[in-house]
Amino acid sequence: MKRTTLILTACLLSAFQSIAAEGWLTNIEKGQEQAKKEGKLLFVEFTGSDWCPPCIALKKKVLSTEEFAKFAKESLVLVEIDFPRKKTLDEAQRKYNDSQSKKYKLDGVPMVLVFDASGKQVLKDVGFGGESVTEYIAKLKALK
Repeated sequence: MKRTTLILTACLLSAFQSIAAEGWLTNIEKGQEQAKKEGKLLFVEFTGSDWCPPCIALKKKVLSTEEFAKFAKESLVLVEIDFPRKKTLDEAQRKYNDSQSKKYKLDGVPMVLVFDASGKQVLKDVGFGGESVTEYIAKLKALK
C-alpha cells in the first residue's frame, strides 16, 4: 500500500511539474538551437523557485501571466535553471544547473539572461524590481 501511494504521488508531482513548466526548457544549449531556428530571443531564468521571495514574485507578477505567455510564444524561447530547496531535481539536471551557474557567473537569483537569435547576450538582470508585466515586456521588446 505504501509503495503504491509513493508511486502515485511521484506520478502526480511529475505531471504537476510538467504542467507548471509548460513551454519552459531546462537546457540552455537546446534553447539556443531553438531560438536560432525560430529567430527568437532566448530568455534564461536562474531561479530558486520554492524559496526565493523575489523569484516567486517575478513568477507570480510576470512570468505566469497570460500577457507574458502570449508575448513569449511569439518572441521568446524560455529556459529555467532552478535551484530549489524543497523539491529534488534529478542528479543530471542538478549537475547541469550547477555548471551553468558557474559558466554565467550566477551572483544572485532571480537572474535573467537574454540572448539574441545569434547567441549574443543582450541582457543580464539580477533581482526583480517589481515591474508590472507590461513594463517587463516593454524592456524585452526593446532588445529586438
